[in-house]
Amino acid sequence: MNWDNLAEEASISKTVEALKKNGVEAMVVENGVEAKKKVFEMLPEGAEVMNMSSVTLDTIGVSEEIISNEKYKAVKNELSKMDRNTHGMEMQKLGSAPEWSVGSVHAVTEDGKVIIASNTGSQLPAYAYGSAHVILVIGSQKIVKNMDDAMKRIYDYVLPLESVRLNKAYNISSGSYVSKVLIINREINPERVKVIFVKEKLGF
Repeated sequence: MNWDNLAEEASISKTVEALKKNGVEAMVVENGVEAKKKVFEMLPEGAEVMNMSSVTLDTIGVSEEIISNEKYKAVKNELSKMDRNTHGMEMQKLGSAPEWSVGSVHAVTEDGKVIIASNTGSQLPAYAYGSAHVILVIGSQKIVKNMDDAMKRIYDYVLPLESVRLNKAYNISSGSYVSKVLIINREINPERVKVIFVKEKLGF
């Protein structure tokens, strides 16, 4: 199975409709430039925003824009000023419930389930409940048929690539782990979670 193939139009449409039935607003754009524009159309000036660690966001320039633009209260800027040894719990609370979270995911099923794998789990509280607003930018190659394919994609494709990234970025030769997995089956708060599908290979 090639987990890097962009989804076909029929698959994207099916997934968008399924997400909407499950309480997740979903839209489709052609490329990363349009995706970035959509993100900043949604973010209100003065908002507290946490850009989660994401190759997708880094690639399209969203991460840099959030932390460098004074229009937003960038949570990562606040965290960078704090010492984990003395403010560890405060940092955990701040990262777990920002007003807005912007990130990506590792798989979305055609029946509208969103799956995020994590080593530390740091981004999961905000996605699951902590943030009042969540924006997820997702390359359409991450759309899969079902949960079995979602887990295969994570273990067979995403994990090895993330291990390579960690080694290059932080010299962590032991690799990464699928320590925790969040599955969003349904969102009960209307308009809380918004998905932007991109017809372009972004992230992994």
